[in-house]
Amino acid sequence: MSKPAPILVRLALAAAALVLALVPTARAQEKITYLFPAPQFLPAFAPWVLAMHKGYYKAAGLDVEFVIGKGGADVAKQVGAGNADLGGGIGDTSIIVRPNGVPVRSVALLGGGSLMQLIVRADSPIQGPKDLKGRVISVTGYQDTTYYALLGVLASVGLGKADVDAQAGGPAGVVKLFVAGTAPAMAAVPEWAVQAEREGVAIRWYPSGQYFPSMAQAIIAADETIAKRPAAIRGFVQATIRAVGEIMKDPKAAAIEYVAAVPQHKGKEAEMATILGKYAEIVYPGQAKLGAMDEARLAKLQDFYVEQGIVRAKTPVADLFTNQFVN
Repeated sequence: MSKPAPILVRLALAAAALVLALVPTARAQEKITYLFPAPQFLPAFAPWVLAMHKGYYKAAGLDVEFVIGKGGADVAKQVGAGNADLGGGIGDTSIIVRPNGVPVRSVALLGGGSLMQLIVRADSPIQGPKDLKGRVISVTGYQDTTYYALLGVLASVGLGKADVDAQAGGPAGVVKLFVAGTAPAMAAVPEWAVQAEREGVAIRWYPSGQYFPSMAQAIIAADETIAKRPAAIRGFVQATIRAVGEIMKDPKAAAIEYVAAVPQHKGKEAEMATILGKYAEIVYPGQAKLGAMDEARLAKLQDFYVEQGIVRAKTPVADLFTNQFVN
């Protein structure tokens, strides 16, 4: 058999190379910027960190970048202005900011419980929110949505912000004020309560949901982003919810994965397991479908905020959330 002419071989190879060049080798990753209200190494953000660490965002075709904001209200403003694609707050956030012209809504609610916990030193005479009058309360900041949840708790017992001395310490200082005894109470997320206990302070827990329908963390998006990038939002939401479900199923296993993803927590697997266990126990449960907003609960919460003067006007409830990315 005669050998093919060299020119024919070169032509065949060139044609094959051209065909390979025209076939995409991998789907392009769509860029998503997610704005956290506080440093991402806080265990409150474990679902997002785990979804990133375990490749769930990448599998959804997303190239996710985490950025740190200045509290939930500021995050909402930045997302509404288009400076970030998605961001984190709590389920209350859209109620608070939409009357001020910030066009965001919740696209996923991560749990049926409340994120904000009123934590009280056991050596204080405080037996509940009604005893906070005249007391120092440690808070993250005055633009953080957990602070607004605290205002809701106070209002439920007839108190306002002028009746207490709320001192903002930031994500690090909020616990220091409490542990030092400067503040006998703090508006906290579960990990801060666990940290105080680890430092030897006996505490009492008062979940804000016992006093008014405060909510868990939410993923928020601007109306324009929802309209233009629904597939990207759906991928992000589903990946994050998947991580929440894994924490609920096995907090200890999730803690090991979480510590592997966050160098700051190296050697703290037991502590992280305790914290994630608290989320699995009191924050994440209680939804008919994980991630879905309860419209009736949201309406009740908005009524409360308006009645107490925390929010100046009602927004149509349908404009405050969407479950399209969860269902």
